[in-house]
Amino acid sequence: MNQIISATASDIRDMRVRGAGRIARAGATALADYAASYEGRSLEEFRNDLRKASEVILGSRPTAVSLWNGVHYTLRGISSAETFEAARDSVIANGKEFVTNSEQAVQRIARIGAKRIKDGDVLMTHCNSSVAIGVILEAVRQGKDIKVYATESRPWRQGILTVNDLSKGGVDTTLIIDSAVRSVMSRVDRVFVGADTITSSGSLINKIGTSQVAMAANEARAEVNVCSETYKFSPKTMFGDTVTIEERDISEVVRPGEIPENVRVFNPVFDTTPAKYIDNIITEVGIMSPGAVYGVMVKQFGESIFDLE
Repeated sequence: MNQIISATASDIRDMRVRGAGRIARAGATALADYAASYEGRSLEEFRNDLRKASEVILGSRPTAVSLWNGVHYTLRGISSAETFEAARDSVIANGKEFVTNSEQAVQRIARIGAKRIKDGDVLMTHCNSSVAIGVILEAVRQGKDIKVYATESRPWRQGILTVNDLSKGGVDTTLIIDSAVRSVMSRVDRVFVGADTITSSGSLINKIGTSQVAMAANEARAEVNVCSETYKFSPKTMFGDTVTIEERDISEVVRPGEIPENVRVFNPVFDTTPAKYIDNIITEVGIMSPGAVYGVMVKQFGESIFDLE
């Protein structure tokens, strides 16, 4: 397999590239770069090699629909291309366009989401979402005085990245252990989290622990906001497909010899937050309720959505 594709898949799989948006942009960029460096002139061979390359990329993170949508956006039009040159140019242009649109979406969500934050608010965030962090930093840039609790987010401790990002932006930030969420939630006004996948029913698939944050917020009557580009919406869920919850190696949780061999370890990367625990989904096309997601999917994907059945 091409080195560009192999290296990108490895970086995603080993979490050197983290976050749904970053993953999607990495996948799209890898396919575009692969097309640009492709050695050959046969259209059919190019299509077959692209299919194999896309399978390698998609296999690196099966839960993240952002990666699936980014890859399929990049490959648009290759089945109808009449020449190798046309197919190659299409992949390169699509990949660059996806990355540009993704980056612009993050900026727009920051501007829209910051309007939900009031001066004096206490916020909570979970894991390391560049989109949610962008919203918080934009609110600070607007001069709002806020405080943020950020979860440690075991086992990879992405919260360490988050508190560094927020602190550099001048945010009054407190790192908390994951099990302190409910204890702290009574002080919180609003929760801002990112998304790996949003289903047609408006449910959220995100970093393990997100559901307990949302449930604690519901109990404390704190507002729950999901910050998500619309390419994290999963059209396949409209036709009954379920989202695969990835499990990772137990070495992330325990060291060799630390527990008896007959003790099992459950290490899921994500969990599901039901729509009823979500107040707002903040996207680049505006703020919507979870119940509006289905309609946005139909409008966004158009007739091509039926090809997913």
